[in-house]
Amino acid sequence: MLSYPVRIALIAALGGFLFGFETVVISGAEQTLEHLWQLSKFSQGFTVSSSLIGTILGSFFAGIPAKRYGRKKVLQVIAVLFIVAALGCAFVSAWALFIIFRIIGGLAVGASSVIAPMYISEIAPASLRGRLAGSFQVNIVAGIVVAYLTNYLFTSLQLADAWRWMLGVMVVPSVIFAILLAAIPESPRWLILNGQESIALPILQRLGEMNPAAAIGSIRDSVREHRESLFQRRYSKPIVYAMLLAMFNQLSGINAILYYAPRIFQLAGFDKSQSFSQPIFIGVANLIFTLLAMTVIDKFGRKTLLIIGSFGMILFLGLTAWAFSGNLSGNSHLLLYLIGFIAFFAFSQGAVIWVFISEIFPNSVRSQGGSLGSSTHWIMAWIITTVFPGIVEGSKSGGYYSFVFFAIMMVLQLIFIWRAMPETKGRTLEEIQKDLGIS
Repeated sequence: MLSYPVRIALIAALGGFLFGFETVVISGAEQTLEHLWQLSKFSQGFTVSSSLIGTILGSFFAGIPAKRYGRKKVLQVIAVLFIVAALGCAFVSAWALFIIFRIIGGLAVGASSVIAPMYISEIAPASLRGRLAGSFQVNIVAGIVVAYLTNYLFTSLQLADAWRWMLGVMVVPSVIFAILLAAIPESPRWLILNGQESIALPILQRLGEMNPAAAIGSIRDSVREHRESLFQRRYSKPIVYAMLLAMFNQLSGINAILYYAPRIFQLAGFDKSQSFSQPIFIGVANLIFTLLAMTVIDKFGRKTLLIIGSFGMILFLGLTAWAFSGNLSGNSHLLLYLIGFIAFFAFSQGAVIWVFISEIFPNSVRSQGGSLGSSTHWIMAWIITTVFPGIVEGSKSGGYYSFVFFAIMMVLQLIFIWRAMPETKGRTLEEIQKDLGIS
């Protein structure tokens, strides 16, 4: 039987499943919507990326209610937002209303990208924190795989308004998530920061803390003032680390590939059926290598995975760019190159980003720091997702230049990780704080 911290971490991580599903499910519907509403290239890019407006807002502001009302209550609100978004997108017929419900779904994604990893990092033992916080990423890629599979299923069935089924089916896991959240406790660190040690004590005991009284004292000592601002000079290191890692995550081109996978394969000369089936292989590779990363993240460390991944992404992004420089015509090598890229991304950036951002900030500003790192990630995602269709289809060389740019960004990421990024494996959150010189 799974231990108590593992069980509650996996429930919180289900927010990642909905995150992943909501992120890429639009890839199956976006071309249908383009014709349904006669959208221009800009309007099409905006329709796909509109959820990212909500995601940016959700990630930026989620830390405020999480700090005031607690992690659990915010997770429950997130579940409701996912339900509303799924039903709304499935039933509306007006483009403007569709955009509104896409933004609501984005709010849920952005908030979950901050609160779920934060909650997991705060309840997880140091020896398991990488794997448990990483379970959020495992759920993200599982959601991506399921979204690609259901998109392919509804396309193959040739249902009337198949796009509504694609977007509406998310209501099922959303309701399950909402129900299961009732079984998890509040974060003991949040309770302690808010003077509720008597409630936190039995939770710490159930989580396996050998000396709960000492843990409470350590958490108290790590916080000078719970209401202090993140933007102080002494927090400059975690701010820079989180923002740069989040920026490089999207400058790899990952969301451009995930959002527009069927379109990319059609541009490469594959027929419609193949264009919807090929992304499934990408999703499965993403899941397999994320699971592999989770087995070694607490052994090899965050930094080692990122260095390995950077080398692999540089190679396969370069090969993808080279493929787009010639005559593709259904070239099966493109699928292999994109799977190679996804494999190394999943093994590194995909597995590390939410773990690292959730643990690099001190207790007193973790909610603010998580929001900053996540909102940086989503702002970059919005920019790239909005402009990608216009660039890749704007000229014959659009695909080539896009993937060359992504490869160059990964070279810069490699330099940053190798020269500057700290290692955090096997350290308690309070020890990481001391290692960064924050007292």
